[in-house]
Amino acid sequence: MTDLAEKLYRNKILSKPEFVELINSDAETRERLRALAEKLRKENYGDEIYVRGLIEFTNYCKQNCLYCGIRRDNKNCSRYRLSFDEIMRCCKEGYNLGFRTFVLQGGEDPYFTDERICEIIKAIKEKYPDCALTLSIGEKSKESYKRYFDCGADRYLLRHETADKTHYEKLHPENQKFETRIKCLENLKKIGYQVGCGFMVGSPYQTAENLAEDLIYIKKLNPQMVGLGPFIHHAQTEFRDFPNGTLELTLLMISIVRIMLPKVLLPATTALATINPLGRELGIKAGANVVMPNLSPVAVRKDYQLYDNKVCTGDESAQCKSCLEKRIESVGCKIVIDRGDSKNN
Repeated sequence: MTDLAEKLYRNKILSKPEFVELINSDAETRERLRALAEKLRKENYGDEIYVRGLIEFTNYCKQNCLYCGIRRDNKNCSRYRLSFDEIMRCCKEGYNLGFRTFVLQGGEDPYFTDERICEIIKAIKEKYPDCALTLSIGEKSKESYKRYFDCGADRYLLRHETADKTHYEKLHPENQKFETRIKCLENLKKIGYQVGCGFMVGSPYQTAENLAEDLIYIKKLNPQMVGLGPFIHHAQTEFRDFPNGTLELTLLMISIVRIMLPKVLLPATTALATINPLGRELGIKAGANVVMPNLSPVAVRKDYQLYDNKVCTGDESAQCKSCLEKRIESVGCKIVIDRGDSKNN
């Protein structure tokens, strides 16, 4: 099995059966993959870990993804929207803390029209021209994506969730189409964004074959960032009784993606820290090189609940940057004040 790890390291891709075999590998092979991934992270990014200031600016969403806590039909969700001024205050605080990338993340909220989004983008880029701006606001038309890009948005995160159409349909209502999600990612690439895709590890009905297809799709798309985190169920969704994804499998997938795309940006996600207190550090040891502390107002953080028991205070908070720095230093790395652009062009 270790031979497959070496083959992936050499060729940066495997066949679907080989990926399945690697996903089902033993502890020795997983450790070999982890060590190779860490080596490649160091070769391409040294000991530098990039920070992104996350601003969760709305938890209204018109979509009804079956796994998501802010889905439209969750009547128990306490909804909020940040005002323009609140968003700008979040950016000011983040800038003063040393962050040079802001991530505007939210549900697909019809209130935030293209005009409102463009107004926010222009204001942030005018006030902080040395910063990168990332959007993560779901499926839009190619025309909308182009408007945001022309206004100054640099990056766009849109998890593909699964590269298998049948699996996608098990995770989403009938009106949400697999083809639409894939087309959105293609459009983002064509427009010129630094693009991020990704998926939940251990999502309902997911198989090793599904994960292998995800890896092959990611290699083909060749994104600048890949967001991987464990599936964590939410009590107000249809998947409330499904088991959560595991730390071990998530770390394995991070390592494989790092080996496939050595220069890609890989976050150690909040979900990873939610299922294990040392999840973020273990993610970095497995090949991750980005962390995304929260700049959202403390009063609303608890309401952006994509899954249950989300970490929403303490070290994940931007205000506790010194705590985060110490955690990163514990695994031999350091946080840097930098836009942190991807080298995977």
